[in-house]
Amino acid sequence: MKKLNRRHFLFCSAAYLGSAATAKAFWPLAITKSAVSATGDIRGKVFKGDAPKKMWEWSHEGFLYKKLENNKVRCDICPNRCKLSPGDRSVCRSKVNMDGILYTLTYGNPCSVNIDPIEKKPLFHFKPRTKAFSIATAGCNFRCLNCQNWEISQAKPHEVRHRELYPADVIDAVLRYDTPSIAYTYSEPITFFEYMIDTARLARENGVHNLLISNGYINRKPLLELCKVLDGANVNLKSLSDDIYRKLNGGRLQPVLNTFKTLHEQGVHFEMTNLVVPGYVDDEDMVKKMCQWILENLGPNYPLHFLRFFPKYKLDRLPPTPLSTLIRFRQLAMDEGIRYVYVGNASYREGNNTYCHNCKKLLIERLGYIIPTYDLDGERCKYCRTVIPGRWT
Repeated sequence: MKKLNRRHFLFCSAAYLGSAATAKAFWPLAITKSAVSATGDIRGKVFKGDAPKKMWEWSHEGFLYKKLENNKVRCDICPNRCKLSPGDRSVCRSKVNMDGILYTLTYGNPCSVNIDPIEKKPLFHFKPRTKAFSIATAGCNFRCLNCQNWEISQAKPHEVRHRELYPADVIDAVLRYDTPSIAYTYSEPITFFEYMIDTARLARENGVHNLLISNGYINRKPLLELCKVLDGANVNLKSLSDDIYRKLNGGRLQPVLNTFKTLHEQGVHFEMTNLVVPGYVDDEDMVKKMCQWILENLGPNYPLHFLRFFPKYKLDRLPPTPLSTLIRFRQLAMDEGIRYVYVGNASYREGNNTYCHNCKKLLIERLGYIIPTYDLDGERCKYCRTVIPGRWT
């Protein structure tokens, strides 16, 4: 690891301290904590009889669902496939059955809106040095014990402060602030699928890019529909253990692996993140197995980010991930054959930079969200002319 000189130290300090300025916050998050079991299988259950008595302004009929007997419905957006009797609320908290019709309660009412550096998503191979208009509504189809945004992900739509911002309003704001991309992020975009896809279609018509920042827990049919208007994604691969997915995240592994395969076959640029939670996801053999699966099914060119865990939510007594673990996993992944591996949530210069996989020259230097060095010529390395995978221009 190289020693920081004074110039680089000042660059790095400015990047981190200035992140609040580069991310224009429109309003704060509300704080609502939900009860989640810390042991065993923590997959969520349907909220019986918890639907509102009447629809509110931000209700919209579900995009993909099936009507069943006795006015029951089944949501087919994610693998939870919630079966709801009249008056029930879904696992993600954002869908309800009202008189035999499935409604989403998160259409046009985001609880978080910011303008972020694209690198924050993290997306390192998608239009560096640009900004993303980032939106989220309440709700999530997982129950992660380590959730970083539990104040909104584990809340119901009416429990958070929100603003009215319909798809056309989002596009107006994007064009007004001259941001080339929209990121559906922070909580779980799959739970506000109807709002996301209508916004994404309008964005595509207006030459704006669409970015999915997600846990990847979605069924193939809605994902294929989304891929028609999707330009990039970052999907969190929590681990390569179904048991850990059940105990730590409240989901299953295979649907997430299927999502990666679908994005790959549809030609969508994506990057992968793995949050290294001590005691859960810091097993070296499992990381090797994960890298081998990536290489066999997706190839070596999709960037992989190992992220540092910090104590949050239900795991607030665990220690942060040691930096040495992240550095070791990065080297392990590169030794296995993955070409672009990064370290996130930690100050480690080499693990934040992009190097040509052919000639090994430094191409993109990152100091926080500042990029002092950029040596790509279009999509090619300036030194050896190798094509660098990503969406650069």
